Amino acid sequence: MLDQLSVNQRAILLSVVMLLVGLLIWEAAIPAQKSLEDLTEYEKLSGLGAPKAAVPPPSDVLIKAWEQLSNPFYDAGPNDKGIGIQIGYSIYRVLAGYLLAALVAVPFGFLIGMSQVAYKAFNPFIQVLRPISPLAWMPLALFIIQDSEASAIFVIFICSIWPMLINTAFGVAGVREDWVNVARTHELSSLRTAFTVILPAAAPTIITGMRISIGIAWLVIVAAEMLVGGTGIGYYVWNEWNNLDLTSVIFSILMIGVVGMLLDSSFAFLQRTVAYVE
Repeated sequence: MLDQLSVNQRAILLSVVMLLVGLLIWEAAIPAQKSLEDLTEYEKLSGLGAPKAAVPPPSDVLIKAWEQLSNPFYDAGPNDKGIGIQIGYSIYRVLAGYLLAALVAVPFGFLIGMSQVAYKAFNPFIQVLRPISPLAWMPLALFIIQDSEASAIFVIFICSIWPMLINTAFGVAGVREDWVNVARTHELSSLRTAFTVILPAAAPTIITGMRISIGIAWLVIVAAEMLVGGTGIGYYVWNEWNNLDLTSVIFSILMIGVVGMLLDSSFAFLQRTVAYVE
């Protein structure tokens, strides 16, 4: 029967089985916790049997997920907002910084890739700035900008720009020379050659850089929001940890993974769209 299934169907089936087995092992590995009602009078007075924070079972996480996702956009004050609002703030910051980085990195990388002199001249600066942790820029951004929201967007801009810049320059520089020569033979202008020959040929590599950047940006925003506070999924995780609500912490971690997967999948679809066969 399994032989009649396609590769994708078998992969999905295997993923579901692994998920169920993992959840069952997780559920069985968590010892039962005493509630206050289960304690004796002596344990209540002495505090010896008081319930302690422990890793919750997946059943508790599923209950928390149902509670949060059934009303994701409620707003009960600065420190009590729904998961939908928190994720919305994070996605806004990511997209704002990411789009600003794309507006700079793609045209600039295009120009660098078309000139070997410019490529070699700018490469040392890129190699020095690229390895710097984005969060290392946060204190400087807070001091200069003096706004936590704009500082978080700036950090996303910094972490997003390098993969797009490098991949764009690499993709443009790697376009086959004979394709450019054909364009020159047809007396196409430099601008038209760039848009009709070089850009389509380099598009898969450019999209790969953009896909890498969106993944890094989503990773960084969580850490940045833990530092600046206020709103966002990173702040939500840190706030729930301060409340010792590990169930909400695990739920938010899973939501971070799901949103990251959706962002990556959107760029994977775009990557397949612009792919070409020689």
